[in-house]
Amino acid sequence: MELRLKRLFVPAAVAICLAGCKKNGEETPKPSPTTQVMPSEEVSQTPAPTPTESGGWRTGNKVSNAYVDPDAIPTIDPASIKAKGFEYDYDDLTYELVWSDEFEYEGAPDKEKWGYDVGGSGWGNHELQNYTEGDNVVVADGVMIIEARKEELGGMDYTSTRLVSRGKGDWLYGKFEICAKLPTGRGTWPAIWMLPTDWAYGDWPASGEIDIMEHVGYDQDLIHATVHTKSYNHSIGTQKSATKRVAGVSEEFHVYTLEWLPDKIIMSMDGEQYYTFEPTKYKSQPTLNEWPFDKRMHLLINLAVGGDWGGVQGVDETIFPQQFVIDYVRVYQSPEITELVTNK
Repeated sequence: MELRLKRLFVPAAVAICLAGCKKNGEETPKPSPTTQVMPSEEVSQTPAPTPTESGGWRTGNKVSNAYVDPDAIPTIDPASIKAKGFEYDYDDLTYELVWSDEFEYEGAPDKEKWGYDVGGSGWGNHELQNYTEGDNVVVADGVMIIEARKEELGGMDYTSTRLVSRGKGDWLYGKFEICAKLPTGRGTWPAIWMLPTDWAYGDWPASGEIDIMEHVGYDQDLIHATVHTKSYNHSIGTQKSATKRVAGVSEEFHVYTLEWLPDKIIMSMDGEQYYTFEPTKYKSQPTLNEWPFDKRMHLLINLAVGGDWGGVQGVDETIFPQQFVIDYVRVYQSPEITELVTNK
């Protein structure tokens, strides 16, 4: 099997300027002979806005709630502005392979590259599986297989695996390619995603989350890509995401790609870009609340069962075991971006 990627296009930013002007031919009216012009020192001045008990602002005899007190507008320290000031030619970026697992060996996943998150705590989403340390994953025939099973363990009704590269593969910016075939069936919830390694900006969602691929089995063949930040996350209904429907995600391998740049995040499937997150499209001066993605992060690959999203329509107990099959994981970084952020 050989899968080739092709970069398609680069989104272009468009600036729109609006200008006002006088109508052509319109003259400034002259005062009539009876018009009395007051000396400049006697010209009536517009009274300064003053607050009222209702919370509005009074100007003369009028009260308006639309007035904005300039002193009440917080200023943003230029050092706190994120995802701005990076200039580079997207088309001219080159990438070099810095980390990969081709799974061309047998047995357990390479312990030099992968660790495990274990347990059956529900993982913040009321999930139904207990994640084991290696019992539900195997490398064979050139692929890695994560298997979710219907079996009791530690008070949970299912078992599965959650692999993490934390402490073994942590990166700041890069291109991430994962070739995978997804499980199917109501109640399955596979994911390929990234979390912060150091949580420098605080607990979730302040330090960010990047979901490269999520799929819920009750909505077959619909792929989701999402970012979560303090300002944009599902808990407050503001998450920024996109979907792509592709037939056969559980029968064939597809390549899921993240391009993580200093000012934007781009998601693709089989080389076709379908989601871009640029914080400056939502806020002119983004801060860490909109862009915490300037700290190192690591990969996670897991297969959950049920939960607040995966289990919305229940779990079909007859479909298990289910397998999430990974053909390869490849991480690239760009020398141009490395030089850019090093010198900034």
